[in-house]
Parts: sequence; C-alpha cells; structure tokens
Amino acid sequence: MGVTHEVTNQVPPLVGHDPIAGDAALAEACVRHADVTTLDSLKALGALAGSGQAQEWGRLANENPPRLRTHDRYGHRVDEVEFHPAWHDLMRTAVEHGLAGVPWASPEPHAHVRRAVGYLGWTQVEMGHGCPVTMTYAAVPALRAAPELAERYEPGLTAPAYEFGLAEPTGKRGLVAGMGMTEKQGGSDVRANTTRAVPNPDGTCALTGHKWFTSAPMSDLFLVLAQLPEGVSCFLVPRVLPDGTRNVFRLQRLKDKLGDRANASSEVEFEGTTAWLVGEPGRGVRTIIEMVNTTRLDCVLGSAATVRAALTQAIHHARHRRAFGALLADQPLMQNVLADLAVESEAATALAVRLAAAVDAGESDFLRLAGAAAKFWVCKRTPTAVAEALEVLGGNGYVEESGMPRLYRQAPLNSIWEGSGNVIALDVLRAMGRSSASLAAVRAEIDLARGADARLDAAVGRLAAELADPEQLPVRARRIAGLLALCLQASLLLRHAPAEVADTFCATRLDGDWGAVLGTLPGGTPVGAILGRARVSPV
Repeated sequence: MGVTHEVTNQVPPLVGHDPIAGDAALAEACVRHADVTTLDSLKALGALAGSGQAQEWGRLANENPPRLRTHDRYGHRVDEVEFHPAWHDLMRTAVEHGLAGVPWASPEPHAHVRRAVGYLGWTQVEMGHGCPVTMTYAAVPALRAAPELAERYEPGLTAPAYEFGLAEPTGKRGLVAGMGMTEKQGGSDVRANTTRAVPNPDGTCALTGHKWFTSAPMSDLFLVLAQLPEGVSCFLVPRVLPDGTRNVFRLQRLKDKLGDRANASSEVEFEGTTAWLVGEPGRGVRTIIEMVNTTRLDCVLGSAATVRAALTQAIHHARHRRAFGALLADQPLMQNVLADLAVESEAATALAVRLAAAVDAGESDFLRLAGAAAKFWVCKRTPTAVAEALEVLGGNGYVEESGMPRLYRQAPLNSIWEGSGNVIALDVLRAMGRSSASLAAVRAEIDLARGADARLDAAVGRLAAELADPEQLPVRARRIAGLLALCLQASLLLRHAPAEVADTFCATRLDGDWGAVLGTLPGGTPVGAILGRARVSPV
C-alpha cells in the first residue's frame, strides 16, 4: 500500500470557518435588520459552528439515530427515546445560545433577528435537531391563547437551558415543545382528524386517538389537535402531569425517514390522555395556525441554511481540487455554476432574515403573505441547489463521508413540512384574498425598489396580470407564489446587495435568460466578484 496508496489532489477538511460572521450576505443582513452588537453576540456560536468538534457532533448524531424503548425490563411501559450524546451537545448549544424560545422573553429589540441569524448559521452543522428547537420557538405565541397555561409553562420554554429527561415541567430549568396535528387518514387536512376529546370534571379533557407524525416525542409539552363537539380544538399535552405521574403517551414506532435521521419522528396513541384546552373550543385550527405560521420562518431559514452549507462545501472543493490541469475554481463553466448557486443562496438568506425582522417589528400582515410565499419558493428551490452543489464534488459528493448526501436527503423536508407545495401555494392565494392588508404590505415592500430595475418592474406587472383573472387563480397558484417570492427577493437584493449580485438575479430569475438547470448565467456575468463575496471567511 505504501507504493500505490499515495493520497494527492484531495480536498482538506473544511474547518476553522465562521458560517455566521464569515458569510458576507448573512452578516450584512444581521447588521441591516439589527446592529453590529447583535452580530458580535453570535461570535462564539459562529466559531463553534465552523469547528471540527461541531461537525463531529453532526456526523455522530446522524449516524447514530434515536432508539425507541417502549418497555422496561419488567414489562412496564416507559415510551422513551434514547439519543446519542452528540444530539444532546447540538441541542444544548442551540438552546443555550438563544435559538429556541428565548426571543419571546427578551427585552432586546432585535431578538428574533439575532435568533434567526444564529439558527441559519448553526443548523448548517446538522439540520435534524433544528426541529425541536423550532417547535419550542413556535409554541410560545400559540400557547398565549391560554394565559394560565402560558404563565405556567412559558418561563421554561423561553429559558436558555436544556434539560433532557421526563419530569414535571415546572420543576425543570428549561422545556422543549412539540406538535401533534397529522393523522394517517388526513395528512394536511387536519379537519379530517378523528382524535376525540372528552371533558373531565376537573376542567381537563381526555384524548383518545392517534397521531401519524409527532416529532421529537421526548419533548416536555405538545400542542395537539382533537375533536370536541364544537369541532377541532387545540390542547396542551404534557408528558408528565402536575402530580409527577406519566401522562398516557404511547409511542408506537419511530419513522424510518429519508432524511432528518438524527431527529425522532413517531406515531403516538392517546388513550385517556390528559390535556388542557388552548384557545376556544372548535377554533383549534385557528389557534395552532399561530404555531404553524411561526414554523414557516424556520422552514425558510433551514432551507437557506441547507443551500448555504452545500454552497460552502462546493466552493471549498473547487478551490482545492484540480482537474484537466487547473483548479476547478478557475474553470469558467465551474465558476458559472458556483456563481449561480451563490446568487440563489444570497437571495434565500436575504428573504429569510427579512421575515425575522418582521417578527421583531410586529408586521403580521406582511408575514402572513410573505412567509407563505417564501416558504413555498425557497424550500422548493433547495433540492435543486443542493443537487447541483453535490455534483460539484463529483463522485466524492456521492459518498456519505463528504456530508453532501446528508444535505441532499434533508433538502426536500421543509417543502413537505406542514403541507407540500400545492398546500402552501393555495395558502398564498388565501392570504391574498382574505387580507387585502397582507397583499398591500408585501406590495409596499416590493415597491421600495420599483424603478431601480426595469426587469423587476416588468415582473410586478406580470404578477398583477396573473391576479387579474380570479377564476384561473387556483390552477396558477404555484406560478403566482413563485413570482411573488422572486419579486420580494429582487427588491431586497436591489436595495441591499452588491450590484453584481442584484443584476445577475434580475437578469436570470426575472428576465427569462435562465436555463432549466443552474450554471447557465449569461456571458459577461461578473462571476469572480460574486464568488469572492460568497466565500466564507475563517474565524
């Protein structure tokens, strides 16, 4: 082996970089919507995210998925899930750095932007643990529909403390939350749910039924939908009751998923499970939609993070790998591919952080429509972008050790979560139709760049034409949702990104000179300047 096994032309490990402050697009978005102090507060998290230690945590958590223990050695039901220690390292880091419920209790004016920027950078390490972090973040505003329950549990949900293990929630330093909506007969159609709630004399309810997808089942609390005589209602279900006894929460099995393997997703059976009503009876969808709408922000953030992680790997590979007598990074067609990916990544990042800024500012009308459109488009684009980045690595990218297959398997998840592309595109139409204030808010945001580029102005005109024929709207919902998101991205880039990035985006995404695959930028595109900006700087 000593004679034949000389290792040459292999790319060194990608370590020692900062995916937060070292990412120009992300750092600038943070300062733009918050301030330099906010960015500086994430310095330690960024350094850890680019370290070899964090990458090893991500690898170990992914390669050692959670295990279900339904019974102990004596035959008693325990319904517990065991995680690799690396999972707990990832969770502890995320929670202690304020990426879960902390912003809802923070007095800082930019708490949600800070959290979003940290989430986008940190989840590049391993996306699976982002799910319970997101659920905890999203549970807080929904739980406030029941002030007494919020007073009891919100301190734990907003604490920067991670304490794994089933115990009475108010006795723990920090809490993690989950959600149980989906049932096997209904999927996204939650009004078809059959789980029943029967009122108890003490004011609680007893739930009986099943949930087809319950993520992170070792969480402390869950928001769950069930049927009362008044209709679908929302309930709080703790794993451990106030008297310290275990609630009935039967874990039937863990899902064997395409990606997100470090995170446990389960099927749960309720049999007289104790629950507390959240919000009004029969208004459960309206109550839990507050949580769902909040998770849309993290779907966009997580997808932007996945694209950015793939782009970073692709650029790193191209800067060290030689083929046909030259570095890949110096070859014109490869530069075209990488620059196209970089533009895609920056547009996703800019829109994601803008959504977080809207949470800080209380721009609910803007969020209702912009969040839905961004969730549709950014999440839909992610598998395409990751596949192209994987191809940059060639056969090495197809090998599990590169980390690219994990990103590729993860890429479709956020587009499916809550409802696939059709569900979200139709919700874009609902947001436009039910609230003229939402459409007005999004149009106002786009109009901030009107006149700056004729291609954006033309795209806005096409969007208006699409909306002019209401009878044909449902069949064109995807087209409308995508065009709306593109106009938002273009407006942001024209106002805030370097001219070469904004011009390339408008020339390709809005003007039609863009192929069915990435890497088809027109001749004369300043690919060098775009790639120089896209490189992640070291710590």
